[in-house]
Amino acid sequence: MIPLATLWRIARRDLAARIRGLRLLAVCLFLGVATLAAIGSLTRGITSELETRGQTILGGDVEFGLPQREATPEEMAAFRREGRVSATVRLRAMANAPDGEALLSELKAIDAAYPLYGTMRLESGARRGPPPAGNIWIGKDLASRLDLEVGNSVKFGEKAFVVGGIIADEPDRLGEGFTLGPVAIIGLSDLPATRLIQPGSLYESKYRLRLPGSADPEAVGKRLTAAFPDAGWDVTDRSNGAPGTRRFIERMGQFLSLVGLAALVIAGIGVGNGVASYLAGKRPGLATLKILGADSGAVMRIYALQILAVAAAAIIAGLAVGALAPTIITAIAGDVLPVKPGLALYPLPLGVSAAYGLLIAVAFALPPLAAARQVPAAGLFRATVDGLARPERRTVLAVGAALAAIVALAVGTAREPLFALGFVGAAAGLLVLLVGLGWLVRRVASRLPRPERPLLRLALANLHRPGAATGALVVALGLGLTLFVTLAAIQTSITAEIARTVPQRAPSFFVLDVPRDGAARFRALVAAADPKAEVNLIPALRGSITEYAGQRVDALAQLPEGAWVLRGDRGLTYSAALPQGSALVGGAWWPADYKGPPLVSVEQEVAKSLGLKLGDTLTVNVLGVEVQAKVASFRTVEWDNFGLNYVLVFSPGSFDAAPHNMVATVAVPPAAETGLARSIPRAFPSASLIAVRDVVTQVTGLLTQMSQAIAAAASIAILAGIAVLIGAIAASRERRVYDSVILKLLGATRGQILGAQGVEYGVLAVVLAVLALGLGLASAWYVVTQLFDFRFAPDPLIVGLTLLGGAGLSFLIGIAGSWPLLSARPARALRSL
Repeated sequence: MIPLATLWRIARRDLAARIRGLRLLAVCLFLGVATLAAIGSLTRGITSELETRGQTILGGDVEFGLPQREATPEEMAAFRREGRVSATVRLRAMANAPDGEALLSELKAIDAAYPLYGTMRLESGARRGPPPAGNIWIGKDLASRLDLEVGNSVKFGEKAFVVGGIIADEPDRLGEGFTLGPVAIIGLSDLPATRLIQPGSLYESKYRLRLPGSADPEAVGKRLTAAFPDAGWDVTDRSNGAPGTRRFIERMGQFLSLVGLAALVIAGIGVGNGVASYLAGKRPGLATLKILGADSGAVMRIYALQILAVAAAAIIAGLAVGALAPTIITAIAGDVLPVKPGLALYPLPLGVSAAYGLLIAVAFALPPLAAARQVPAAGLFRATVDGLARPERRTVLAVGAALAAIVALAVGTAREPLFALGFVGAAAGLLVLLVGLGWLVRRVASRLPRPERPLLRLALANLHRPGAATGALVVALGLGLTLFVTLAAIQTSITAEIARTVPQRAPSFFVLDVPRDGAARFRALVAAADPKAEVNLIPALRGSITEYAGQRVDALAQLPEGAWVLRGDRGLTYSAALPQGSALVGGAWWPADYKGPPLVSVEQEVAKSLGLKLGDTLTVNVLGVEVQAKVASFRTVEWDNFGLNYVLVFSPGSFDAAPHNMVATVAVPPAAETGLARSIPRAFPSASLIAVRDVVTQVTGLLTQMSQAIAAAASIAILAGIAVLIGAIAASRERRVYDSVILKLLGATRGQILGAQGVEYGVLAVVLAVLALGLGLASAWYVVTQLFDFRFAPDPLIVGLTLLGGAGLSFLIGIAGSWPLLSARPARALRSL
C-alpha cells in the first residue's frame, strides 16, 4: 500500500500542474459557504449584541409593563424591595410647533433614576435623569420635520415646553418596540400638566428594576407575578430585552439560511459536474497510474486528496468572507440593522457552514470519483465513447449518508425544525422532479421519429445519445429559470400589495384617545372640513389575556404555536354590530340590544392557534380587573384595509366599569387632510393623529428591505445555477469535441454544428420555461402568502419578461460554451482521444 505522504506528493504535483479543471468546484463551494457563513454570522452577531446589551436595551434587569394604569403603592413597595426602580410612562401625543404644524410623536416621561443602565446622550453630551422642569428633549427627526432648534417652544397637550436638547442616543430605544413617530422626552413630574392622560387614555407605564448581582431576574418576575396575580402586567427580563426584534431576526435568519443552503445544494450539482469534467481531462493520467501498478484505491485517494484540498481552500475562503460579512454589511447598511454587531468571530455559524460545504463536496464529488475508480485502464482510454461506470452500492450509501447528514444538520440547527424540514423537502422534491424530467426528455427524444433534416436529426440525437449531458442541463436550466420566476413573482406581488391594495382602501387618519363625551363634536369637526367624509368611531381599551378554555396563561410552560395574542397586552373593543371588514365563520352575533353576561367574538386564526371552541371561556385583564367572557362566534378579518380591526370584540356592557376613550378612522380627500391635521389636535389636545400615509411609508420600507434580503440570498442561488450550467457544458466538453471533429470530417460546417447545438438548447429552454413557470409561481406563492401573509398577485408581464430573459440568458450561455468547440482541429483532437 502506497503511503499517504507519497500519495499527497503525487496529488500535489499533479494539482500544481493543472488546477484549472477544479475551478468550478472551488467557485461553487465558495459561493455557497460564503452565503451561509455571512447569513449565519450576521444573525448571530445581531442576537449576540441583543443578549450582551440586554440590560441597556431593556433599561433594567427586569421590566413590568402596565397598560393604561400606574403601579399601586403596594406594587411599588414590592418593586423597591427587590432593587432600584425606574418608572417611565410612554404614550402617543401630538407635538405642536409655534407655526401651527403638528406631528405625531412618542412622548416619554422619565424619573430621576433613568436610565438604570446605559447612557442617555444628547448632541451636547451625556445626561442622567429627566430634563429640567418645563424642558423637553426631542429626537432629530422631530426637530427636522417641525423645524425646531434648542431654545424653541413645542407644545404637548396643554403644556408648552422649551427644547433643551436634541437626542443623540436613547439607550432603551430598541426595547420600546415599534413606534409611529419620533421620540420626545420630558420629566415625569411635568406629565400631569399636559393633561394628556385622562381616564381611558391609551398609555403604558413601565417599571424597570436594577437587581443585586446575585438576583435571578426570571425568578423575581415570577415571584412578583405570584404576589400580584391580578396585576395584568407584562414581564420582560434582560435575557430577551427586545423579544419582537429577536424573533424577527431569528426567523428571517433561518429563512435566508435555508435559501443559502438551497444555493449550496444547487452549487453541489456544479461540484459534481466540475469533478466529472476534471476527471475526464485526467483520463491519460488515471490510465498511466493504473498501468504502472497503482491499484484503484490508490488512484482514487490521489484524486480525492486533490479534490479535498481545493474544497478546503474554497471553504476556508468562503468562511473568511462570511466572517467579515457583519462588519462589511454594518459599514454599508448599518442604519437598517436594529443593532450594529461588533467585530467578532462566531464559531457556531462558521462551523455549520463549513460542515455544509464539506458534506456537499463529499455527496456530489464522490459519485464521479468512485465511477472513475472502478474503470480499468483500457476502459479509461475509451471513456469518451463508453462513458464512466455507474457508482457502486457503497458509493450510493456514502452519498446517502452525506445527504442525510445535511438534512439532519439543517433541521437540528433550525429555530423551527418543521419549517426547515418542509423547506429541505421541497428543495429535494424540486431536484428529484428535474432529474426525472431529464430522464423523461431523453426517453421521449429516443422514441420520436427521426427528422428528415440533418440539423434537426442531429439536435434530437444530442438529447438522448450515450453520454449526453441532458440530465445535467435540465437540472441547471430548470433551477435557474425557476429562481428567476420566483424572484419576479415575489417582488411584483409585494409591490402590488403596497402600491395598489393599501393606498386605495386606506383611510386618511387614525385618531387615538378621542373622549367618549366628545364623539359628536369630533364628527361635526370632520364634517365641517368635508361633508362627505367617512368617520368610524369605536371604543378602545387595552388588556391582556389571562385565561382561555380553562387554561391560565401564566401557568403555561410554553405558548402554543402561533399564539402571539398571548404575548403582552392587546387592543380590545366592544360593538353591538358586526364590525366593518369582518365576516362570521362560526357561531352567531349577539342581538343589538344584548344586556347579558359578557360574550366575545374571536378572529378565526387566533381561535385555531388557541384551540378555542364555541362556548369556551376567555378572560382578559383590563386595568387590573379580570373580565371573563364566553366565546360566541369566530370571524375572519380584512387586516389589509387599514381599518379598525380587532382580534377580540366583546359584547356591549362588558367594560362598563372601565374608563376608556374612542378611536376613529377618518377618510377624506387629500385636499382636506392638511386642514384636519391642524384642527383636530387643536380641538382635542389629548388626541393623537396618525397619518396613514406615514404608516404606509414605514411598512413599505420594512417590506422592501425584507424582499431585498430575500432577493440577495436568492441571487446567490441564481449564480450557483449559472455555475451548474457552465459545469454541465464543461463536463460534456470532451464528447462535444469528439462529435464536432467527426462531423467536420463528414463535411459539416461550423454553422451546422452550432445550429444543431442551438436547437438542442432551445428545445430544452422552451420545455423548462413551461415547467419553471409553474414551479416558480408555486414557490413565490408560498413565500408571499405564508411568510408575508399577503395576497398573491404577480405581474404577468414582468414575470413573463423575466422568464423570457432568463431563458435567453441560459441559451446564450449554452451557445457561448459551444463556440470554442468549433475551433478544435481534427488532427489534434483525434490524437488526444
